[in-house]
Amino acid sequence: MNDITGKRTTLRFAEAEGFVYCQKETIERIKSNTLPKGDLFGVAKASALLGAKKTADLIPHCHPVTIDSFSIQFEIIEEKNAVRILTQAKSIGKTGIEMEALTGVTVAALVIYDLLKPIDKTLEISSVRLLEKKGGKTDKQIAKFAFGSTAKILVCSDSCFAGNKEDGSGKVIAELLKEEGVDVLETKIVPDEPTEIKDTIIKWTSEKIDLIVTTGGTGLGPRDNTTDTIKPMLEKEIPGIAEVMRSFGQDRTPFAMLSRSIAGNIGKSIIIAVPGSTNGAKESMTAILPAIFHAKKMMIGEGH
Repeated sequence: MNDITGKRTTLRFAEAEGFVYCQKETIERIKSNTLPKGDLFGVAKASALLGAKKTADLIPHCHPVTIDSFSIQFEIIEEKNAVRILTQAKSIGKTGIEMEALTGVTVAALVIYDLLKPIDKTLEISSVRLLEKKGGKTDKQIAKFAFGSTAKILVCSDSCFAGNKEDGSGKVIAELLKEEGVDVLETKIVPDEPTEIKDTIIKWTSEKIDLIVTTGGTGLGPRDNTTDTIKPMLEKEIPGIAEVMRSFGQDRTPFAMLSRSIAGNIGKSIIIAVPGSTNGAKESMTAILPAIFHAKKMMIGEGH
């Protein structure tokens, strides 16, 4: 099974459909409810629900997910001599729920096949497919926020600036941003000096960079100056960003609560300060990408 510990918990949605084709006479029997094995759609609906709940038991690489909502509809399409099966599923979790929606369709189709086979030898199950999937990083509505944006990364570290330590956090932030279609224009290393940090941010905001990420200096050490330097510079603080980063990190390490990460805007630039450790920076950015770039629309007055 794939490792999904790094994924965010979000609302997931999936819609799937499938068809059972039969003879015209069979359609008439379905409509008149005169089938030898009784209620067709009631049994098929119950079986679809049971099948969806058993998806992880049936398909080896599927993660068990909580199904928070599951609906199934049946439609008789007389011109095609077919029964259409439509399922919709919702879950709040770390992975998609499309396999549950597809399993529900498939099991319902098999049950319909089983109940109709005594009167129809031409039955055919066909066109089982996913119609729509939402949630997570693959959500097109969210993913498009980041594409084409610009970013610069400021590594605040005495040891990296002196050449005694190799930068890891700046590199991982750049990789994550590039994966989202963001143009990373520069990564700069400065010492933990308030003047150096402030001057760089002033220069970059004047260039109207969409996102400025600082890494390092968000802890409680005597040289952790980044948060204290950035906070008075912000025009508006965005506390929810830092809250999400800490919450996401806290699920993975008990020390995330000690981070003094901060976020806000200066002009049209979003400023985010993340921890200096590679894991801390990666987890913080994973928690907010790509949705953070929706702030661009809000700041130019386009709302939600």
